[in-house]
Amino acid sequence: MVDDRIPTTHIGSLPRPPELLDLLKQREEGEDVDPDEWEAATTDATHEVVRRQADVGIDSANNGEQSRVSFNWYVKNRLSGIEGTEEQELWADLQDYPEYAEETFKTDVINLAEHPVVTGPIEYTGVEEAEAEIAEFEAALDDVDADFSDTFLTSASPSVVTATHVNDHYDDYEEYLFAAADAMQTEYELVADAGFTLQIDAPELLTVGQTAAYADASLEEIKDATRLHVQALNEALENVPAEQVRLHTCWGSYEGPGHLDTPLAEMLPVLYEADITGLSVEQANPRHQHEYRAFAEHPLPDGWTLIPGVVDVKTNIIDHPETIADRIERVADAVPDDTQLVAAPDCGFGTQAGIGMVDPEIAWAKLEALDDGAQIAADRIY
Repeated sequence: MVDDRIPTTHIGSLPRPPELLDLLKQREEGEDVDPDEWEAATTDATHEVVRRQADVGIDSANNGEQSRVSFNWYVKNRLSGIEGTEEQELWADLQDYPEYAEETFKTDVINLAEHPVVTGPIEYTGVEEAEAEIAEFEAALDDVDADFSDTFLTSASPSVVTATHVNDHYDDYEEYLFAAADAMQTEYELVADAGFTLQIDAPELLTVGQTAAYADASLEEIKDATRLHVQALNEALENVPAEQVRLHTCWGSYEGPGHLDTPLAEMLPVLYEADITGLSVEQANPRHQHEYRAFAEHPLPDGWTLIPGVVDVKTNIIDHPETIADRIERVADAVPDDTQLVAAPDCGFGTQAGIGMVDPEIAWAKLEALDDGAQIAADRIY
C-alpha cells in the first residue's frame, strides 16, 4: 500500500445505454447496422462511462466495454474460423437448479446457452476493430480530461475463448487452446503498445470445474487443467511486460448457487504462475468472503498488486461504505504491510449485454460507495 490511500477500479464492463443495446441485438441477429449510427452510439456511450467513472471517483478507468456484446463472445468478430452456434449446458452449479436457471438467464440480446462454434483455423482478424476501440477510448479520455491514475482495457484469455466456443475443428483440446493463445496474442500486444494496462479476463481459471468436461474431475485434475490454461496465457503474453498486466478471475458474474466452486486457497499457487503483476479476485461474494485467509496462507509474489472485490455485483443492494471498508481491512490484515491494494467490485456490471444483474443507476451508486469505503478503510489502516 502506498501514498496512505487505497485506489479504486472496476472490472471492465459497465452498463450500456438502451439505444446501444438495441444495436448490439441487431448485430447479433445478423441485421445490417448503419455504420454512422453505430459509431455515434459507441462514441457517446464510451464518453459517458468515462465521465461517470471520473464523477464517482474511480482511479483506474476503462471504456466500459461499451461496443462489446460480452466479455468473451466479442472475439467471434475478431477471430477467423467461427461460424454458427451450438446449444450447450449452463454451468454445473445451475444444472442442479434448472428452474431457477431458466428464469434468471433470459436476455433479449444474446442466448447464453448458444455458444459460437469453431469450424476452421483460428487467426486474429480483428486488428481494425481493436484499433478502433482503442482510438475511441483515447478520444474519450482526451475529451473528458479526467485525472485517472491508470487506464486499462480488457481482453479475453485464451482459455475463456476455448471454454465458451465449441471446438469443431481441432483434433484435441491442447491444440485448440494454444491456437487461441497464438491468435489472442495480437490483441494483447495492441493494448499494451497503446500504453494501457492490459486486463486479462479469465473466470475459467476458477470455474473450470463448472464446465461439462471437468464436472466430475478431481481437484488435482482441475488444478492441472488450470495450470495448462496459465501456460497458454503466458505464451500469449510473452511480448507484454508483466508490470503492464493484471488478471481478473472469479467464480462467475451470475447469481448462481456456487456450491461447486473450487476453494481459493487450492487455486492461488497455480494462479501465481501467471506472468502478471495484478490479481483481481472476488471477496464480496457471500460464498467466498471467508477466503481472505487464503492470501495469508499463500502470500502474493513480490511486487504484485492485489485487487480484492469488495462490492457485490449480483444484487441491487448498495453496499454500505463501512461494509466495503470492513472487506478491504480484513484483506489488508491478511497480506504484508507493503502490499499494494486496489479496491474493486467482484466482477463487471455488464459482462453480457442485456443481462445485467444490477440496475444501471444502482451500479453507479455502488461504485460511488466503493470510493467512500476505500477512503474509510485507508483512514483505519493508516
